[in-house]
Amino acid sequence: MRKKFVEYAIILSVIVGVSLLGLTFIGVPAVTKSDPLLEEIRKKVHEYEEAPTDAYIDRVWKKTPGRNGLKVLVNESYQKMKKHGKFDPTLIVFEEIPPKVTLKDLPAAPIYRGHPEKRMVSFLINVSWGEAYIPDILNTLKEHDIKATFFIEGKWAKEHKQYVEMIVEQGHLIGNHAYDHPDMKTLSDEAIKKQIDDTNDILEAIIKTRPKWFAPPSGSFDQRVVEIAHEEGMETILWSVDTIDWKNPSVSVMINRVMKKLHPGAMILMHPTEPVARGLSDLIEAIKAEGYKIDTVEQLLSEAR
Repeated sequence: MRKKFVEYAIILSVIVGVSLLGLTFIGVPAVTKSDPLLEEIRKKVHEYEEAPTDAYIDRVWKKTPGRNGLKVLVNESYQKMKKHGKFDPTLIVFEEIPPKVTLKDLPAAPIYRGHPEKRMVSFLINVSWGEAYIPDILNTLKEHDIKATFFIEGKWAKEHKQYVEMIVEQGHLIGNHAYDHPDMKTLSDEAIKKQIDDTNDILEAIIKTRPKWFAPPSGSFDQRVVEIAHEEGMETILWSVDTIDWKNPSVSVMINRVMKKLHPGAMILMHPTEPVARGLSDLIEAIKAEGYKIDTVEQLLSEAR
């Protein structure tokens, strides 16, 4: 029995050795010819790959997020395409490659927009009044499956806790809009910090998360405001498109105003006003019709494509 086992082992080793030498064994080719589809994918890789772009400080738009690059995963793409037997760019499988420099690596500076090639926009809803229109606005956002960013005044949040909870429960992002709507650039450093900290404390007690985004009331700020917010671990958010809804425009005027200035990476300022409550659904449809996705500031400013 032992002798037969040894003989079998020798035969098996010979078979493996022959296979490794690249010879043909029992009709199975050891060398496979290159697949034309696989070669085509490899040749076209450079047409679809894109290098990541680093975050940077723009002369006009200030702090600007980077964007992930794209790398073609050749084998994964081949597996998807071989079922159809031909090259199909819609079946290419990509891996996103992050940039070396992100927003966190940049010095303190305001942010007015997302990456200029990212086909996404964000709604910035600044809240220090207008609670009567918030339920309608939330219902419209829910109907369209849209997430917005609500920058909430600390004093208002303290008096309207139920609305803050309602906003958070629907998955929207909460930002800091100072405590009682002051002109931030006129305050002392200590007062600036108190406006931000007091509001963060109130909001954190309600939503169980400390806000990371700060929108100065009326867009009034100076470098001190931006740097103090930065020291608190926050980014200062402004806007690139304004509804000017507080002037009570007609819905058509408000929508036209936004659509004329719409651009990739736009941050669109609005408030809980009647024009927004009445026109938000039509505005969302118009923006989507231009091929834009609408999401929170956090998503807009991420490096994700």
